[in-house]
Amino acid sequence: MKANKRVTSVVLSILIIVTAAPSQLAAQTAATGKSPPDNKPSAAPQWSVQVDKVVTGDVILEPAFRIAIYENLLQELAKAKCFKEVFRSGDRNARDIADLLILKTTVQKYTPGSETRRAVTTVSGATKLKVRSQLYTRDGRLILERVIDGNVRFFGGNLRATHNLARNIAKTIKQSNLPTPTSSIPEQKAEGSPVSTLEVVRRRED
Repeated sequence: MKANKRVTSVVLSILIIVTAAPSQLAAQTAATGKSPPDNKPSAAPQWSVQVDKVVTGDVILEPAFRIAIYENLLQELAKAKCFKEVFRSGDRNARDIADLLILKTTVQKYTPGSETRRAVTTVSGATKLKVRSQLYTRDGRLILERVIDGNVRFFGGNLRATHNLARNIAKTIKQSNLPTPTSSIPEQKAEGSPVSTLEVVRRRED
C-alpha cells in the first residue's frame, strides 16, 4: 500500500509540472511582450536613396551654405534610418541598387540674417532657408514633393539653418508613406493550369 501511494504521488507531481509548464510559458510571454521567434513580423522593405547636389537656381547662396546643406542632409538621412542606404551623387555603388530613389533639393528662398542682431534681439536677424524636396524613382516618377523650411531665429550661427533644414527634410521623409519598392512586390502568376509536356506531344500527334 505504501508503495502504491508513493507511485501515485510521483505521478501526480509529474502531471502538475507538465500542466503548469505551458501556463508559465504563456505568462512569461505576456510579461515580456515578446512573441515566439517563429511569429516575429518581418521588417518592412526599404528604399535606398541617392542625394543629388543642391540646386540654387536663381537664389544667390554662398557656396558654404550649399555645401553645408548637402553634408548635413547626408548625415540626417543616415541618422533617421528611413532608407536602407544613403549614397552621394555619382557614387558608383548606387548603380546596382534596384530600389533606389533620387532626392533632389532646390533652394527657393534664402534670407542671410545676422548673428549680431539675433544676439541683441529675438525679433529680427533670423536666417531663413526654404527648399523644395523631391523624391524620384529611377524611371523619373515623382513620389514625394514637399516645401520645407530651415531657420535660425535666436542664438546660433547662420550655418545652423542648414542643419535645421536637413533635419526637417529627413523628418518629413520619415513621416511620409512612401510606396512599396517594386522589387518587393510579389509577381502575379498567370491564370490557368500549366500544360504538361506529355499533353503537348499528344496534341501534336493528333
